[in-house]
Amino acid sequence: MNNFSIDFIQQCISSHRRRTVENDSLVRSAVLVPFVKTNNELSLLFTKRTDTVERHKGQISFPGGVEDKNDDSPVATALRESFEEIGIPPLAVQVLGVLNDFQTPSKFRVTPVVGYVKKLPELSISKDEVAEVILVSFEEFLDASKRRSEIRMRDGKEFEIYFYDVWKEPIWGVTGHIIKELIDLLNT
Repeated sequence: MNNFSIDFIQQCISSHRRRTVENDSLVRSAVLVPFVKTNNELSLLFTKRTDTVERHKGQISFPGGVEDKNDDSPVATALRESFEEIGIPPLAVQVLGVLNDFQTPSKFRVTPVVGYVKKLPELSISKDEVAEVILVSFEEFLDASKRRSEIRMRDGKEFEIYFYDVWKEPIWGVTGHIIKELIDLLNT
């Protein structure tokens, strides 16, 4: 059993050399990777998107979205979007660091911002965007038997897609990739 502390997670993220994706043709976006203390353990918070949102219908993702012209950084985007989607006030989030950018097959540049929410406030969920809020113990993601991957082709390129079978539906895609990178970083 790995008991990662918030200080350890922050230290690992701050000591790694972050890779950015610089491509003006990509849509800039950011997500919050929120650790939440639940029942004396760390959990990750996810949203299940509605079937009516414009993109990524019904998928399980971290809260976040497209950069707004008033956002001065990916951190600002992730915090604003998390507040708009599920009502977590930016001041309730201790930002632990920023992971590597990801370029998605759907032409987004996603910047994952890792944060810690010591006490989850009462959520105010945007019913247009979020069907459900999901909390999963971080320990579940550390169990290698609950992770699998597949190679998929898109536009003539191979992509390795990671799936985590830790909930009633798999957590996969960019969200799965972010989780794998985070775990790899913590285990180095």
